[in-house]
Amino acid sequence: MSAALSALEPIRFRFSAAKAHAAIHWMLCERGPRDLHALLKACYFADKAHLNEHYRPIFGATYRAMRFGPVPLEIYEMAKAEPLWLAELGVNRFPWRLTGHCLMLEDNAAPDLSALSPSDRTALKHGLEQSLSMTFNERTAATHGPDWQAAKLGLMRYEDMLAETPDKAEKIAYLREAAPFMRL
Repeated sequence: MSAALSALEPIRFRFSAAKAHAAIHWMLCERGPRDLHALLKACYFADKAHLNEHYRPIFGATYRAMRFGPVPLEIYEMAKAEPLWLAELGVNRFPWRLTGHCLMLEDNAAPDLSALSPSDRTALKHGLEQSLSMTFNERTAATHGPDWQAAKLGLMRYEDMLAETPDKAEKIAYLREAAPFMRL
């Protein structure tokens, strides 16, 4: 494969199921039942902010540009209690259930936040606050930025989530090289 073709490949990270599990559980404990749209957009806001501030996302999810905004596919599957993620995490069940579009806690266990760094937690807190401060339509509009538009209802690219700064090309070059080896 030529260097030019390699440079065009999207940046991908290894998804952190443990962080997603902790984040969903924490968000539900913090603010009670959540509609799925608000929860998924909170993850997107947090991941994008963390990527821009710390040069790594929190989750490393695969984002699809959907009609109502970005959807972190693995987190969506986990929220729906897909058995694959139970096996990945080594647990028998999730502490939540999805009823319609509402995610609700099923038990009173405290979330294990050990997988989340302090910067992850800060970004998640701000992402959740940002998401919950908006209506459905406001969240949808806020997530239809250039990164969503560039995906044309396909998979989004982390490169497009980076803010337009003078050093964006250097950040992309760093992430292309480092992302496959990062442990999120």
